[in-house]
Amino acid sequence: MAAVITVRAPFAFMRRLVSLRLHKRCCSKVQSAYLVYRPHSYSLIAGQQQRFFRTSCVAARPVMPFKLSDIGEGIMEVTVKEWYVKEGDKVSQFDSICEVQSDKASVTITSRYDGIIRKLYYDVDSIALVGTALVDIETDAGQVEGPQEDVVETPAVSHEEHTHQEIKGLKTQATPAVRRLAMENTIKLSEVVGTGKDGRILKEDILNFIARQTGAILPPSPFQEICPPPPAPVAPSTPAAKPREKTTPPSVPTPVIPKPVFTGKDRTEPIKGFQKAMVRTMSAALKIPHFGYKDEVDLSQLVRLRSELKGLSESRGVKLSYMPFFIKAASLSLLHFPILNSSLDENCTNITYKAAHNIGLAMDTNQGLLVPNVKNVQMLSVFELAVELNRLQTLGSSGQLGTVDLTGGTFTLSNIGSIGGTYAKPVILPPEVAIGALGKIQVLPRFNHKDEVVKAHIMNVSWSADHRIIDGATMCRFSNMWRSYLENPATMVLDLK
Repeated sequence: MAAVITVRAPFAFMRRLVSLRLHKRCCSKVQSAYLVYRPHSYSLIAGQQQRFFRTSCVAARPVMPFKLSDIGEGIMEVTVKEWYVKEGDKVSQFDSICEVQSDKASVTITSRYDGIIRKLYYDVDSIALVGTALVDIETDAGQVEGPQEDVVETPAVSHEEHTHQEIKGLKTQATPAVRRLAMENTIKLSEVVGTGKDGRILKEDILNFIARQTGAILPPSPFQEICPPPPAPVAPSTPAAKPREKTTPPSVPTPVIPKPVFTGKDRTEPIKGFQKAMVRTMSAALKIPHFGYKDEVDLSQLVRLRSELKGLSESRGVKLSYMPFFIKAASLSLLHFPILNSSLDENCTNITYKAAHNIGLAMDTNQGLLVPNVKNVQMLSVFELAVELNRLQTLGSSGQLGTVDLTGGTFTLSNIGSIGGTYAKPVILPPEVAIGALGKIQVLPRFNHKDEVVKAHIMNVSWSADHRIIDGATMCRFSNMWRSYLENPATMVLDLK
């Protein structure tokens, strides 16, 4: 039977004793003694090769700071508009974390990790600086592979309305074959709208993008096919049916105007978001010497043409306004006067003539003045312009316009007439060199070619041009050509592509 010796001593002393005995056992290969812990005592037992002390540790899950990455365009700060998570929520990769708003666009930040939210660094409407942490996420150790950039995405209403931004940190989903196809054709995946599951970019998306850039015609994609709605069922007639009484159409509800509240106190608030961008852009526009030119356009034939095409367009699910005709006429005129689709460098030493007609549309939204633009108008039909304008207006009204839609414009039209007014003095948006403001369409008396007074649909237009590189005669000739296309819309057919 093994001898047992009970020793009372401090634990530190006994630990050193065991260390010496273990060291001696390793060197001389003799039997060693070890300790058995008992409350308030320690027992030294000799002659047994067992171990009663065990230690174990649990690896702590790392907490990663999720930083706001550089979203491009020189943006250094954003405003946190909405949090989609709270502390303790479990998130997966690509889950939405929050929505931030810069002075150019609203952006949805998505997670790069699977984990649990441990801390939110900012409140709603707080200013977040680029490079600072937005949230802390507790992740698995295997997910930490070194510093990476956070994922930044634009909000998506649906697969058809999904948009991407050409910004640093954008993560796109595509197979290696698709990425290779894009690389061979010098295409940025951030500029391509994916129609696959969860916005994945397919081979057909790349081919369709190439077709839009080059003007090639490809078979329609099943994702983009527009089917007319089925005809409404006709109710069977009965012999005793009475003639339907004439009913008045339902009246349009009058918009409710909120009652103003008088507080009696001055209020000071910081300039931020889109208003801050307007301050910077308009301050730069003051350096441009503006040349103004105004004219009126008889839209009587265009009004009749639109009334004939409106029903067909609506049967395809697209609202047809006058703006697609205005924009297309501007693009056809820019082909003859390319200097109006150019830009001037800061030193006023070089003029860059833009190949693409990215025509912007000034839009009044709840967030302020926004100017999204339709890309490559020279490649689009009037119906395709109507589809794109419907998309931009939907995104603008919901505050979901992305950076790609709001940047890269080369020429701008402002439809101030949709609100009211006939004439305006539009301000050029640098680095563009020209802009037009469209007044409301009025029914006014005019003389026809027989000197008869007739009813005419008249719209006034106001142009502004950069007088450093555009003279008055060029602006006048451009306006005359643009007006001729609209007053005789059939002539546009000859130049349409």
